[in-house]
Amino acid sequence: MKFVGAHVSAAGGVENAPLNAAKLDASAFAFFTKNQRQWNAKPLTEQSISAFKDNCATHGFKPEQILPHDSYLINLGHPEQEPLEKSRAAFIDELQRCEQLGLVYLNFHPGSHLRKISEQECIARIAESINIALQKTKGVTAVIENTAGQGSNMGYRFEQLAAIIEQVDDKTRVGVCLDTCHAFAAGYDLRTIESCEAVFAEFSRVVGFNYLCGMHLNDSKGDYDSHLDRHHSLGQGHIGLDVFRFIMSDQRFSNIPLVLETIDETIWADEIQMLRQFSVQ
Repeated sequence: MKFVGAHVSAAGGVENAPLNAAKLDASAFAFFTKNQRQWNAKPLTEQSISAFKDNCATHGFKPEQILPHDSYLINLGHPEQEPLEKSRAAFIDELQRCEQLGLVYLNFHPGSHLRKISEQECIARIAESINIALQKTKGVTAVIENTAGQGSNMGYRFEQLAAIIEQVDDKTRVGVCLDTCHAFAAGYDLRTIESCEAVFAEFSRVVGFNYLCGMHLNDSKGDYDSHLDRHHSLGQGHIGLDVFRFIMSDQRFSNIPLVLETIDETIWADEIQMLRQFSVQ
């Protein structure tokens, strides 16, 4: 079963996210449990938590079909102690919010070294941050998203994702979300069926499909190996449609949330239907 959806708005309360996903005829969705550009947020109310769970049940969204995303401000590999501790506290709060909502995943960007420490030191800090957070929470898997390699961001090579996972103590609670735009921008060629076969064979060898918990399905405004994190609508960027045909027809991508973050939300419902057509061809 392919679970396909989009990153929807939770404006007005988290309980609105499943309603917005249902309007798209989606079978998966992503959302922010709080304002993604602010450190602090009011606690979730019992009313919102209950309404979220009720709306998910009404529209057939199970926890494994939902991929919440944490705040963009969090940097679990920060080279300085004070902002690192602030990020770690915020990350724990995000995991706890997912716990309250009965969710099983939290998607996050791994972190950046800001050119102040080595990549190896940054990876170690990210893994330590994950270990600390997992010890203080339960039931939620920390899902590392690959990046485009812009600036000093880590996680743009499969080897970096594997290195983080290797240093996480509880490997049953760590996973990966692959973003197609980010992978392409980081130098993984997804433009043809043949190149997709090679890239995902490499992912299987270096990381392992057992860690794949979700995907972001995005075309790319930036060119191949450009390290530009600029999403585009499916088939309108430099990647094209072959990778999405590949994903939708390959059983290794079943039973995980496949989430659009494409730039034109007015065509999300059409993109979802197009992806479903690929799965039956």
